[in-house]
Amino acid sequence: MKVFLLSLIAFLMGSIPVGLIVAKIRGVDLRKVGSGNIGATNVLRAIGKGPALITLAGDLLKGFIPVIIGGYILEDSLSTGMIGLSAILGHDFSIFLRFRGGKGVATSLGVLLAFSPVVAVLTIIIWIIIVFMTRYSSLGAIVSFLLLPLNIYVFDYSYNKFVVSIFITLLLLFKHRGNLERLYKGREPRIGERV
Repeated sequence: MKVFLLSLIAFLMGSIPVGLIVAKIRGVDLRKVGSGNIGATNVLRAIGKGPALITLAGDLLKGFIPVIIGGYILEDSLSTGMIGLSAILGHDFSIFLRFRGGKGVATSLGVLLAFSPVVAVLTIIIWIIIVFMTRYSSLGAIVSFLLLPLNIYVFDYSYNKFVVSIFITLLLLFKHRGNLERLYKGREPRIGERV
C-alpha cells in the first residue's frame, strides 16, 4: 500500500507541466512553438535561457523528490525505482495534459540523482559530451540513456537497479522515436536554434 500511494503521488508530481507553466507566464503556448514539447530544450528555443533553467530545475525535482522520500520510507531499491518510474510516467503522460507530456530526460535524471548518484553524474557527462560535439540535445539523451543499463551494471550494480534502468531507458527511447526519425532524416533542430 505504501508503494502504491507513493507511486501515485510521484505520478501526480511528475504530471505537473513545469515548462508549460513557465512559458505561459511569458505569454507563450509551448505546445504551439518549436517541437511542441514541454521540456527545457523547447523552452530554451522559444523563450530563452532563464526560463529553460527554471524548467530544467523543476523537471529534475519532480523525479528527485519522490525517490528521496520513497527511499527514506521504504529502504528498498525496487520499490524506490517503481516510484521513480511513476514520476517519469507522470511527466511523459501528464494527467493534466490528457496523458500527453514531455520526453522525460530531466525527470529521469532527477530520479537517477536520487537512485544512483554516481551513474547520474556519468549520464550527465555523456549527455554534455554528445551535445557539445553535435548540438543535438535529443542525441545526447538517446546515447547517454542507451548506456544507462551498462553504466549501472559496471558502477552501481544490483539486480533491482539494473531492471529499473532498463525500464527508464525503454521509456526514454519510446518518447524519442520522433527525434530518432528526424535525426535520421537530418531534420532535427540543434540547441541554440530559436523558433
